[in-house]
Amino acid sequence: MANLPGVSTAKKKNGTIYYRSSITLQRKHVSLGSFDTEEQANKAYQEACSILREGKYELADYGEHFALDFTKFIILMNYRNTNIYFKTPIYLTPDFFYYYLSPEKYLIFDREDLFFYANHKLQTRGGYFFICDYGSQYSILPRYGIKNYAKKGVDYIFVNQNEYDFRYENIKIINEYTGVTEIEQDGKTLYETVIHINGNFLVGRYPDKNIAAVAYNKAVDTLAQKGIHRKYVQNYINDYSSSRYHEEYNKITMPKHIADYKKNNTKK
Repeated sequence: MANLPGVSTAKKKNGTIYYRSSITLQRKHVSLGSFDTEEQANKAYQEACSILREGKYELADYGEHFALDFTKFIILMNYRNTNIYFKTPIYLTPDFFYYYLSPEKYLIFDREDLFFYANHKLQTRGGYFFICDYGSQYSILPRYGIKNYAKKGVDYIFVNQNEYDFRYENIKIINEYTGVTEIEQDGKTLYETVIHINGNFLVGRYPDKNIAAVAYNKAVDTLAQKGIHRKYVQNYINDYSSSRYHEEYNKITMPKHIADYKKNNTKK
């Protein structure tokens, strides 16, 4: 049995004893972590007490000398300063909040996203951010109108150039449709539609992005009729009724290199 404050003992399946540290917040028993020694478990408890009861430490004070895990440190710092307990490493400000991934890396979100991230653990891999829900992984990009296959800097940009700032005002969608890119030609704004087969094939240039998106869909259908079945993601045009969609669809003429495409073609 542990003698130091805030520490209890437990056993692993193999019989090895380890030590748990905990503290009570809002009448809730909050774990501070598991440790190999009683002294480390007590150190974590003392650090938690220093944060909550003595008002000690600021965010920049965290370092390797802490027994507390960084996630627990952020949770306690936020609770001390806001009196709100979150299970995820959120630090709340009046206008937005930080979600910490490490002492050096954090994302910024609008407060309207608070409930979502308070209940979902955020993870990162290969520069992408995702949450786990019911055993599945989901990118956070669709929450901000960004398609999973969108390219940063091409289809969307971060206005202040901080790619960790996911506040809505900081995200600008440039290309909302698959295969459609806004271009300037002869002083006019046009929308270029391109489809990838064994290379990029130009479908056409159009004065309206919705029509350009429909043209991409028609190119997909045309290729399917030629035996080209790939995992193309077709566009859904919110602004069009079914009748308007089919009206625009029927007006579009496919270029010869797509209309006459053969399955065994090789792009020259």
